[in-house]
Amino acid sequence: MSGFTPGEDRWRSRLGTLRQVVRQELVTRQLAHHLPDAEPGDVLDLGCGQGTQVLALARRGHRVTGLDASPALLGDLRAALETEPPEVREHVRLVEGDVREAARLLAPSRFGVVLCHGVLMYFADPGPVLDAVAGVTAPGGLVSLLVRNGDALAMRPGLKGDWAAAADAFDGTAYRNRIGVDARADRLADLTASLAERGLARIAWYGVRVFTDTAADDAPVPGPERLDALLACEERAGRTDPYRGVAALLHVIARRTG
Repeated sequence: MSGFTPGEDRWRSRLGTLRQVVRQELVTRQLAHHLPDAEPGDVLDLGCGQGTQVLALARRGHRVTGLDASPALLGDLRAALETEPPEVREHVRLVEGDVREAARLLAPSRFGVVLCHGVLMYFADPGPVLDAVAGVTAPGGLVSLLVRNGDALAMRPGLKGDWAAAADAFDGTAYRNRIGVDARADRLADLTASLAERGLARIAWYGVRVFTDTAADDAPVPGPERLDALLACEERAGRTDPYRGVAALLHVIARRTG
């Protein structure tokens, strides 16, 4: 099991707050650039959690399989599915299990799109997860990874004035996250190389939460007009240098070769 489990209840309690809404909305928008509505396909969400992306993609007509090790989070997703129309529910399949066992659990299926968002940081060794991602991606398929940005790991403690943590973060990849779990960050160059070793060629990358990462854990979502303005700035920063390089999270898009 991953290191996420001790922080799961705290994670669930913060769904719907500003930081989580910004994260999910930006990832949805960034992913949409690579998934035309005219071409619905088979999507796998590894570590799907409460299913924000599962629901968003199923509503667009994609056939989505969500795999997660947490019965509670899958329960939340099943409850959310009950409120969706039949044409959305029938496009979703849920599987309980370890993401590292995806190839075995889902055999012989291969998917045209594989998501793995907010998962790698909870594994001390990301290799088996990346192996699983590559193993279930069809040739020519798309991979979407959301990871903690190791190249900007000193930003959050530095902006908070925690100089000891900032100094350690310049050269390290370990950190304590905001749900109280020891986690690990990925540097873009290293992750790109690890993907290439597995036949996954990076084709795009974005930053997520450039401006809002230091918001309070319980910061509420503002009204529609202010939220739209905030998201427009975050979305632009997330695709623009130098801003995207200091984002809290990296959204990496890769293509399966061979």
